[in-house]
This record gives sequence, C-alpha cells and structure tokens, in this order.
Amino acid sequence: MKMSQRQIWMEAMRPKTLPAAVTPVLLGTGMAYADGGFHWGAATICLLFALLIQIGTNFANDYLDGVKGTDTEKRIGPVRAVANGLVTPECMKRVTLVTLGIAFCIGLGLIPFGGWWLLGVGIASVLCSWLYTGGPYPLAYNGLGDLFVVLFFGLIAVGCTYYVQTGTLSLPVVLLGFGSGLLVNNLLIVNNYRDLEEDLVANKRTSVVLLGRQWAQGQYLASALIAGGVITYLSLHGYGFWLLLGWLPLCVSIRQGVQLSQRQGAVDFLLALKLSGIVVAAFGFLVTLGLVLGG
Repeated sequence: MKMSQRQIWMEAMRPKTLPAAVTPVLLGTGMAYADGGFHWGAATICLLFALLIQIGTNFANDYLDGVKGTDTEKRIGPVRAVANGLVTPECMKRVTLVTLGIAFCIGLGLIPFGGWWLLGVGIASVLCSWLYTGGPYPLAYNGLGDLFVVLFFGLIAVGCTYYVQTGTLSLPVVLLGFGSGLLVNNLLIVNNYRDLEEDLVANKRTSVVLLGRQWAQGQYLASALIAGGVITYLSLHGYGFWLLLGWLPLCVSIRQGVQLSQRQGAVDFLLALKLSGIVVAAFGFLVTLGLVLGG
C-alpha cells in the first residue's frame, strides 16, 4: 500500500517510542510536586525538549542506518523511510538537524531555572542523539545503546526535570530515574531482540548480539522487577502507597518478558513493541498520579 507523505513522516517519528520521552518528564515532575516544587513552565519546556530529542534521534537512526545499509527491505520491523527509498538521505539528514536544532533552542529556556551547567546537558543530549548511530564510534553499534537509554531517558531526564523545578536532587529521584531508564530500555531490547540476525550481518554489536537472546530476555524481566522495587521502596519511605499503582503495568511487562522468546515474525514483535510502549506510558502516568495523590 502506498504511503502518503504524512504517513511516511509519522512512521519515521516512531510514535510507539515517544512514551520514552514523556514518562521521565512526568516522573520528575511528579516527584517535584510531591516535594513541593512543581513549576509548570519548567516542566513544559522539559517535555518539549525531550520529545524533540527523541524524534530527532529516531530521524537520525533512520538516516544513518539507511545509508550504512543496516536497515534493508528484508527487515521484519516497521518500514524505514531512507532504507525503503521513501525519503532521500539528504532530506532526512536536513530534517534531523533542524529537529535537533529546535530542541536545543527550546532547551536553552531551562537555563534560568537551573543554571548554565544545563547548557552542557543540552549539548550532550543533541550530540548523543547523533552519535547513538553515527560518528566514528556509534553507541548503538558498540554495545552502549542500553547505557545511553538508561542514562539519558532515565537518570538525566528525571533528574534534570526535578532539578529545574526544585533546585535540588535526592536519592529517591536518582532511584526513580534509574528504574524509569531501565523500563524505557525494554523498548530497545525488543527492537534488538527482533533484529539480531540483521544486526549480525551488519556488524552492529548490540547487547543482544554480544550477550544473546536469553540474556536479553532476562534483562527485560529484571528491568521490570527493578522498576517495581524502586516504587515499592519509595512507597515505604514517605511517598505513599498510591505509588504501588505502578505495579499494574509492570505485571504486563513481566508477562511480556516471559513470552519474549515465543515471539516470531513482524506481527508478534510489533505487538511486543506496542505493549512495551504502553507499559512505559502507563507506568509514567500511574506513578505520577501516585506521587500527586501521595503529595
């Protein structure tokens, strides 16, 4: 079926991955509210910045994997714009750079809330969005993709969102950022689990390529359990029992992890990716709700 330009660009944005950008901001804002430091202006800037960085990273991945030949027409995942000839590499590159540039400019609005050191965070976020797949030592090609996700979509995203609203950091915020990053990384695990054979051919050394699918399945399960352990710890240390609502989507995630080895074919993995995204979004919403009710 022929795709319209709108459909092509919507697919290139990879909407199923966008909860990875929204959830850390929700959690950081929820913690700030619970600790009496909520600021809607700073929270809104964080959300816009995170969304554009995620979209820019997806565009960069589409462009770079396309020109490197990592993505091919034989892949069983969603259609990739450059690899399938739907968008020229030059056009995708321009759109990527513009998206990341807009994200950086928006992020500058956080400096009055948190100080000039946030300029370094903004520069690092933009650079790593490109270096995740590009540059002389691409992170995703050298087993560092998981570390990137946990760091930038967990610890940094939650921590910075909290900091620009409260001016402080705390152990509970760090723990929640770590749990969030691990849960978001399950999206990457599903992708890499699905693409193992193609990544082997392309010499893309993901953690699944390096450690195997059995390790990936265990990592997926452990991430959900650790995220659950974090919210249980927080609920017992002053943030209220409402946080335990977050276990509802985590139960789905645990079931997903158990069934991961049974997934085969494009339809199965598309469902696994969709459910993993829903888990991330539901976890972010319910835990944030718990923080607000507890606060």
